[in-house]
Amino acid sequence: MVIFISGCKDIIYENDLRNVPVYITYNELRSAVKQQTPRSLVNPGKIYFKDGFIFINEELKGIHIIDNRDPHNPVNTAFIEIPGNIDMAIKNDVLYADSYIDLVAIDISDMANPQEVERVPEVFPYTVPEATNPNLLMAEVDEKKGVVVDWEIDYARLQVERKNYPIYRSGWYGERMYMDAAYSNFTSASSTSQSIGGYTSSTQGNSFGIGGSMARFGLNGDYLYTVDSEEFHIFNVENSEKPVLASEKEAGLDIETMFIHDGHMFLGTMTGMLVFSLAAPENPVQINSYSHVRSCDPVVVQNHIAYVTLRGGNECGRTVSKLDILQLSTDYKNSILLHSYTMKEPYGLGIDDEILFVCDGKDGLLVYDATDLAQIGNRKIAQFAEIDSFDVIPFNDFLFMIGKDGFYQYDYSNLQDIQQVSHIPVQEYN
Repeated sequence: MVIFISGCKDIIYENDLRNVPVYITYNELRSAVKQQTPRSLVNPGKIYFKDGFIFINEELKGIHIIDNRDPHNPVNTAFIEIPGNIDMAIKNDVLYADSYIDLVAIDISDMANPQEVERVPEVFPYTVPEATNPNLLMAEVDEKKGVVVDWEIDYARLQVERKNYPIYRSGWYGERMYMDAAYSNFTSASSTSQSIGGYTSSTQGNSFGIGGSMARFGLNGDYLYTVDSEEFHIFNVENSEKPVLASEKEAGLDIETMFIHDGHMFLGTMTGMLVFSLAAPENPVQINSYSHVRSCDPVVVQNHIAYVTLRGGNECGRTVSKLDILQLSTDYKNSILLHSYTMKEPYGLGIDDEILFVCDGKDGLLVYDATDLAQIGNRKIAQFAEIDSFDVIPFNDFLFMIGKDGFYQYDYSNLQDIQQVSHIPVQEYN
């Protein structure tokens, strides 16, 4: 009798003011991707570049398409409505994007008329937006009703013991669930030449776009790699319009960003950098790790040098904020910390030959001469302190930057006189 009683557990309910979930049904989710007229930036997230066009994620809403063939005069061309979108990657003329729990493939061969061509349902973890009022508890989520797109404050009957869901964090203060491709996304399967004047391209075989350092989506050969905070989701995209889930695998803990380079994947986590070999495309194998204090960090790699920014505070961990520079062995299996520099609030970064760009949050965009790794901290070329920067893509002497107050472009062909050439402002930031 004692054993029976001790094994029983009452389900306790409380009635109080809560964050109550607002749903759209799965049918509504899977019929929602559509082209809309251009709209203003409100909560911009990831950026992506391909063939003269810039793609800017609007957090959980969709993707802005910017005609950037004249970087001095970018044109806001269209908006693709994609509920639950955080990230993207592009192979040939197909854009891959997350839509809450689904992966969607969208034909963008006609930018004026993008069309969904495929969907892989229920591949990503069920994730919910941030609570409307973080001081109130969240009412119970019923996954059968659909996906949670918002919260409203109301009285609700709350089961005390409830399931915890991962949360889509704001890009400025925490992690995002799925992120974008990396700089070196041109593989041996591609033959690509691009010129900056009009951003024209001539491509044979597969062509991939270029994403920012805060990525969680990446392309390599015939595979699309996505990662959430703990797991890989790997898709075969040999047929660009028909992505097929090939495998899923544990990736680690507290993963934040992905960078693919030279047949290897570099993951930025809250506790360090992980290096995976992609020699077996459907089975990434970890071959190296670099540990640091708990913080938020992206990583970019060039010429066997890894640049890692660490940001402390908030949920990122300690108050340490810095730039670490690592020497990687030729097989990427070993790494040595070469230098470390104190930063204010570093987010994304980019490297173009010997020029390093760092988004230092409210301290703005920093540009460094990286010819001497031991002297980077003393070789600041420029600082644009009036902006709140988040991530960058450097390409052929033009820098694409997303910040809290909009999309910026800089011409850095003359390092002694870096010029801002255009700006698409944010209407507001929620």
